[in-house]
Amino acid sequence: METFHDIFKHFDWDNIRKKIYSTTVDDVRISLKKKKKTIDDFLHFIAPNAAILLEEMMMESNRLTQQRFGKTVQMYAPMYLSNECQNICTYCGFSIGNKIKRKTLTDNEITIEAEAIRKSGFQHVLLVSGEANYTVNISYFLKAIALVRKWFSNISVEVQPLQQEEYEKLHEAGVYSVLVYQETYHREIYKKYHPKGKKSNFEYRLETPDRIGKAGIHKIGLGVLLGLEDWRADSFFNALHIDYLQKKYWQSKYSVSFPRLRPAEGIIEPNFIMQDRDLLQLICAYRLWNADLEISLSTRENEKFRNHIIPYGITSMSAGSKTNPGGYVVDKESLEQFETSDERSALEIAKIISDNGYEPVWKDWDRIYMNS
Repeated sequence: METFHDIFKHFDWDNIRKKIYSTTVDDVRISLKKKKKTIDDFLHFIAPNAAILLEEMMMESNRLTQQRFGKTVQMYAPMYLSNECQNICTYCGFSIGNKIKRKTLTDNEITIEAEAIRKSGFQHVLLVSGEANYTVNISYFLKAIALVRKWFSNISVEVQPLQQEEYEKLHEAGVYSVLVYQETYHREIYKKYHPKGKKSNFEYRLETPDRIGKAGIHKIGLGVLLGLEDWRADSFFNALHIDYLQKKYWQSKYSVSFPRLRPAEGIIEPNFIMQDRDLLQLICAYRLWNADLEISLSTRENEKFRNHIIPYGITSMSAGSKTNPGGYVVDKESLEQFETSDERSALEIAKIISDNGYEPVWKDWDRIYMNS
């Protein structure tokens, strides 16, 4: 059966970059006028010359977002279960080569953390872990999900790539969405940043969303780690991946996130710098191309940017995030995956959303719908 890898191998990275950088302002204008956008239009929207029309892109992005999602922003919080990892990823604080204290939450600690997050107002939690298959595996995840279900109506996961039957078990356990990032679609660069561990298998990771789609997960989240390679080319391939998935697994919803490299224990400096204006352009490009796509922004981004980006495509935001296992209550000093930039509380972020004229949504899903 065809997977995204079968599509991907027909595209050349250097050729895509040339197309992006040779896009003219007129190409962008033509794409903006089209009612139905294609992946080629997305390529035009992320081109350097598209920045000349950024104000027009912002206005249309605002219109499309309100038309499809209204003036609402979903609220969620990540809950890190473990910083154990068996991979070497040169940009990550959890990398196995970092000689730091490892921690995996116990059942009791999971309950304590979940209660603390729920008391902050959240009903949507994102369970995150390092990739340590011997300790944090499907059995561990299923137990964690069972423990937190009493606190949250919406449970998402961001863990190591799993087999289709394991995703089916997550679906049965009540998981609403699964996030998985390719990190970079540049095959050779990927090998450089992932020299050891199961994550070094580029193809296995590339085909992970196919396994998620076959398992019937309600929502699939994709993204690239902005800073490893040219963000424009990487984002094109990410959009190409979403385009393929939407056509094949049309019953699922899709979301995109924008993790930019942030300071962390033992990491490298970004290979490519992405400015705030670039990220604004990218967010608008996704919205112009795909009005149904959910767009999420994390606390990696700074306060000023998060304060002003809301009207231009964002549909969900994290707040008060802790990126270390037990970081809310249990073990505030454990190793974090990366430093957050926006450290304001959930209530402070909710107020910012309201001040922008939008409604912060704490609950937008309930498990009762899974059987309807």
